[in-house]
Amino acid sequence: MLIIRPAVFALMLAAFAIKPAAAQVTVDVAKITCEQYVLYKIADPREIAMWLSGFYNGKRNNTVLDPTKLNEQAEKLKNFCIVNSKMTVMEAVEKVILGAK
Repeated sequence: MLIIRPAVFALMLAAFAIKPAAAQVTVDVAKITCEQYVLYKIADPREIAMWLSGFYNGKRNNTVLDPTKLNEQAEKLKNFCIVNSKMTVMEAVEKVILGAK
């Protein structure tokens, strides 16, 4: 009969518990379309909205985060993108959030 010592057993369990590392992926946010945004094809839209908020606020040297406003703007962006699926998300932000023509 095979006897396994506790330390060896713990190492065996640990080996099975280790998850394989996820590959790093980079994304050019300027190329994300509204369709990709609303259909979760790149990442969770909330994560993209947070990145966009940081990007545009950084351009304005604004270090204040208003979570309520961020959620409202993300909802506006999502609704706009549903109707304008071929537009890039950054173009949509400029139209619906920043008010560019």
